[in-house]
Amino acid sequence: MHIALKSLIAFCLLNSSAWAVEAVSTPTPTAAVAPTAVTQPPAKVPANTPKPLTAEQISKAKQQQDAKTKALMQDQANRLKQLEHANLEALAQNQELQLKNDSLAVQIQVLQSERSAQMFLYGAMTLAVGVLLGFLISGYVYTKRRRQW
Repeated sequence: MHIALKSLIAFCLLNSSAWAVEAVSTPTPTAAVAPTAVTQPPAKVPANTPKPLTAEQISKAKQQQDAKTKALMQDQANRLKQLEHANLEALAQNQELQLKNDSLAVQIQVLQSERSAQMFLYGAMTLAVGVLLGFLISGYVYTKRRRQW
């Protein structure tokens, strides 16, 4: 029990991250060190400030933006018309294909019913020929026995 307790404590210590914290070294204050670099006043950077726009420039920019907006709206209107036209063509083609599909379905039903009627007739003909052959063979056998007597 005593060994198990020690093992458990050791395991907890190994898995904990508290012991793995790195000590941060802080710089110790030393004697006053004179700065070696001479500080210079900041150099004047030319400011890239835009000039205030005049009323004419503002109106021209607005006109250009309006023209771009109108051109974009016109382009989208043209695209919308093209899409509507393509949609109408696709709908017409879809309707045409559905009519063809219905027509072909009717033709399939007609052919199936004709085929079943044809099979019925073949069966009736086979039965009639069988009955006729049965009468002929039975009549031939009967007359042959009669002759032998």
